[in-house]
Amino acid sequence: MKIVILDGYTENPGDLSWNGFEELGELTVYDRTTDHSQIVERIGDAEVVYTNKTPITRETMKACPQMKYIGVLATGYNVVDVEAAKEAGIIVTNIPTYGTDAVSQYAIALLLELCHHIGEHSRCVKKGDWTNNQDWCFWNYPLIELAGKTMGIIGFGRIGQGTARIAQALGMKVVAFDTHKIDGLESESCRYASLDELFEVSDVISLHCPLFPATQGIINKDNISKMKDGVLIINDSRGPLIVEEDLRDALNSGKVGGAAVDVVSTEPICADNPLLSAKNCIITPHIAWASKESRQRLMNIAVDNLKAFVDGKPVNVVNS
Repeated sequence: MKIVILDGYTENPGDLSWNGFEELGELTVYDRTTDHSQIVERIGDAEVVYTNKTPITRETMKACPQMKYIGVLATGYNVVDVEAAKEAGIIVTNIPTYGTDAVSQYAIALLLELCHHIGEHSRCVKKGDWTNNQDWCFWNYPLIELAGKTMGIIGFGRIGQGTARIAQALGMKVVAFDTHKIDGLESESCRYASLDELFEVSDVISLHCPLFPATQGIINKDNISKMKDGVLIINDSRGPLIVEEDLRDALNSGKVGGAAVDVVSTEPICADNPLLSAKNCIITPHIAWASKESRQRLMNIAVDNLKAFVDGKPVNVVNS
């Protein structure tokens, strides 16, 4: 069995092993496949193809008739034409749940950075601002205590729940919005709420919902107008959940007190992205998922997915 990984570098820049795949077949790994003309050539007559962000289209499938299995090295699988794959009898799988702890932790890390601007204050010390300061301490941003404040979480699946647990450990109250309510999750410090109530009562809003037509642009000028003045907004889910021009305007006006995002509408970020000109906006390069522990889980699940396919009992299939 020939196995081709089209863009393996992000998942494994060298600190993990591909041995699990090598035990299952003849493996070829490409760090990146950025030229679309290379995709068909590199897949060739492989039966198994893995991709992270390299698109696999209907045309690619027609040109590579030996392909029987497409594994997506991520949770989102929009880079694959899943309907075309279904028509061609090609199984498509993804990697669910691998990054729950990492992404939850990162959401809180973004929030804490907004509250304390630790990186900025460290840079100030190193460039001499503290040495030359007449007082024994100083700060360049308001410092925010989270205990007693309310976090609104939009999307209360595994990652939303993980974020909620950490927020509650910090002394925060949680209100959650999700179209599917799970019995037993509510407590004295955590409850479900309507979306409008969430906007109204939250001091912090953290996005953990999938990108669907109903959620695209859910952070927009109309919904921002319903929020508390000075609200903090966190997004390490999907960039298009936010209308970036509207968030920039709200940050620059002071309506939104701060935002921290790990995802943007187009990635890598474009030089003219509105958030680059926004006040008090932290932007990181889509790394919430990327701890070594999280990537190892992803690798393990990807290997297990392929083993299940070889055994005739495929799991985590997205186009069944």
